[in-house]
Amino acid sequence: MQKPTPRRKLSLLFPVCLVCVFAGSVRAQNFHGIQFHGFANQAFLYSSDFNYLTMQSNSGSWRWTDGAISATDSLTDSFRLGAQIHMYQLGELGGANLQLDWATGDYKVNDSFGFRAGKVKTVEGLFNDSQEVDASFLWILLPQSTYPVDNQSFTLSHLGGDVYGYIPLGKRSGTPHYTAYIGYNSLDENGGYVKQLADDGLAFKEPPGGKTYGRDVRWAAAMRGLTAGCSAIVMGLDGSAPAGIPQVPSFLVNTEYAQFTKGKFYLAGEFRSTPPAKALTLELKTFPVPDDYRAWYAMGSYRLASKLHVGTYYSHYLNKSISTPTPAKYSKDWVLSARYDFNPYFYGKIESHFLHGTGLGYYGTDNPNGLKPNSDILAAKIGFSF
Repeated sequence: MQKPTPRRKLSLLFPVCLVCVFAGSVRAQNFHGIQFHGFANQAFLYSSDFNYLTMQSNSGSWRWTDGAISATDSLTDSFRLGAQIHMYQLGELGGANLQLDWATGDYKVNDSFGFRAGKVKTVEGLFNDSQEVDASFLWILLPQSTYPVDNQSFTLSHLGGDVYGYIPLGKRSGTPHYTAYIGYNSLDENGGYVKQLADDGLAFKEPPGGKTYGRDVRWAAAMRGLTAGCSAIVMGLDGSAPAGIPQVPSFLVNTEYAQFTKGKFYLAGEFRSTPPAKALTLELKTFPVPDDYRAWYAMGSYRLASKLHVGTYYSHYLNKSISTPTPAKYSKDWVLSARYDFNPYFYGKIESHFLHGTGLGYYGTDNPNGLKPNSDILAAKIGFSF
């Protein structure tokens, strides 16, 4: 793989620098009710044996840069507008081009009912609709079994509409919150799924997409700090490739989750699954899609001091459609993480991953000599948010 030239490195970091510079001016000016937020971060990744997430991490890689800026405005007490633009470089993924993460109009009729439309964040599981906001997490990498960072732009949002609200049942029964949505979503042309398909010989004229719909119901329990819920999302893909029109019929993804917060302690867990009945159709031929996965994680953290936060999680992925007992069938990841907040705007993170299995995060073209079952990964990140 060709290494980035100094000029290309500067072009990738320029939007991130703009975010940092613009942050200072935002705090100094009156924007008549418009609120600006943003973040910028730079990460380093080193892996003991193989290249991870398309980075040349076996030699140590700085090719993970992220930056975004958002603006929101409450036009009335009930109606809000907002949007976020984003730039990222993750190894060979992403690039210097700006993406529109979300752009939404939100009208809240009352506390029990509201609706929003546009490019809307997809509510799924505990973190899907907030996974791009690195400053809100202890972790450098969220559990990759459920929140793969190389496909974050695809899972984050959809083009369509939501209805949302909550059902008041009284303090003793807790509060159920609901979201239902329908829309359209397409793969990120510079993301991991498109790269994997291209590596397998299926290049697209334009990124494939398809209809999506789903719901999320979460219960804020009467027991303070406890939230539990379940999500279901249906999606499919249609595209255009030189070899014909590939199609993956709609399939269902189920998620169950819970989290508990008490004082300095935080605990969370999530289970996600897809059914095996998926196939890729191309030029009247049908090919099975080897993706019948079960994924889960359990995490815990503790705030040692006002500025120091530590934690651990275990992430587990199993692809049941692979019948042979090969490392590509699974991914097991033990993680230790720490975060230090230098001030309200700047923070640093360090994280160790002890990986067993090659089912997630590895790309064959970046590892031409093949893979072995085990690898250790060290990640570090410096971030800024406002």
